[in-house]
Amino acid sequence: MAFKKITESDSHYHHLEKMKIGQLLSNINAEDKKVPEAIERVIPYIESLIQAVVDKMLLGGRLFYIGAGTSGRLGIVDASECPPTYGVPHGLVVGVIAGGSKAITEAVESAEDDTEQGWLDLKEHQVNEADVVIGIAASGTTPYVINALKKCRENNIVTGSICCNPDAPLSAAADYPVEVVVGPEFITGSTRMKSGTAQKLVLNMISTVTMIQLGRVEDNKMVNMQLTNDKVIDRGVKMVMENLEISDYNLAKKLLLQYGTVKKAMKNYQP
Repeated sequence: MAFKKITESDSHYHHLEKMKIGQLLSNINAEDKKVPEAIERVIPYIESLIQAVVDKMLLGGRLFYIGAGTSGRLGIVDASECPPTYGVPHGLVVGVIAGGSKAITEAVESAEDDTEQGWLDLKEHQVNEADVVIGIAASGTTPYVINALKKCRENNIVTGSICCNPDAPLSAAADYPVEVVVGPEFITGSTRMKSGTAQKLVLNMISTVTMIQLGRVEDNKMVNMQLTNDKVIDRGVKMVMENLEISDYNLAKKLLLQYGTVKKAMKNYQP
């Protein structure tokens, strides 16, 4: 039986060009509401994948996302947000995209069809048995990603995957597959929509829960965030004031800037 891509199935909506703006928005919203329900059904699989990531990271390993097109860009976004949000070093979470850095903003012809380059791109980062590599592909059929995961498994590297079709080839190449089946897209085959949203939400779960497990969050606060702008500094000052019961904004700000993070400021404060 041929593999069926639900992500390429015909949209439930027809003659979109004849719909009024309000109707288009309501219909898109109706489809988007299906995404969290689809994710809820696969939470146990996401949990297993995250546990594998945490176990490796606690032993000094790294997390890699690898994808093409929208999926690759989503992985890069999630990876790039970990250092400023959680204060982890660059390179702990790495996003790899077919076609290289150019593909972040432009489509790179046929990059996703290259069966060898994915593994070569990972090797540039000295990927090894200590790491976890998660392949991301809405269709679950992207050669660049599938073959990269196959090579990882040949080299005893733990693998995970995120896709939006059931029983996808990508899932077969992963130790911890996650299949979020969101159904046909509002515009037929436009997987930057529901599928992209589903992948983004799962990536949020993976990085957020992993960082909590690694001790990068206390209570519900980003106590290790990098002080990259005035908004973040102000947020950090208020955290210091609240946790240390300091009413003096300027004192709290001085402590924060002196020690560099909320966590260190709280640890080193002596009234």
